[in-house]
Amino acid sequence: MNRLFKLQLLGPCVLFAATLCAELAALALQYVPSSELLWFLNLRVFGIFQRSHALLGDIVGIDGFQLFGVALPLFLLACLGLVAKARPAFTIATHLSAGYAGFLLYAWQAGAPTTAQASLGPIAVPTGAGLYVMATILGACLLSFATTHLLYFQAVGNEIGALGRWLRPRRTIASTHA
Repeated sequence: MNRLFKLQLLGPCVLFAATLCAELAALALQYVPSSELLWFLNLRVFGIFQRSHALLGDIVGIDGFQLFGVALPLFLLACLGLVAKARPAFTIATHLSAGYAGFLLYAWQAGAPTTAQASLGPIAVPTGAGLYVMATILGACLLSFATTHLLYFQAVGNEIGALGRWLRPRRTIASTHA
């Protein structure tokens, strides 16, 4: 199997792993609310998921929806695409993963307090560990997204080449003996 085909799994896998870690850190904080490490993880490392939960909470009021309603189905769809070697499953999983990574970025921007800056518009960028988590998720999802498109362009090129070979005039037996 092509290595690029397997690379499509990266985005949904990273998204699932980060969402799972964020949900586990939030669950652990419920049991040990005095833990400074868990507060750091929830506020600094996985703060992007808290902001997206706040935006999603207005629409979907289900606890753990980011994990069970978004990240897990995308990961399972990508695994199905890997096992069945099905391009459509990978295409859907990588596109929706990139879309959700974009939503996480939007949630970070929407949840940031606005302050006056000497620029055209305020841009909230997470710092420290939150920046690394967001960059990893966004980078992995965009890499999977780009790989999916590259593989489709390659398949289309192969089909066009096959059509060109099929349409090329055939040499007749009489012209080869002349």
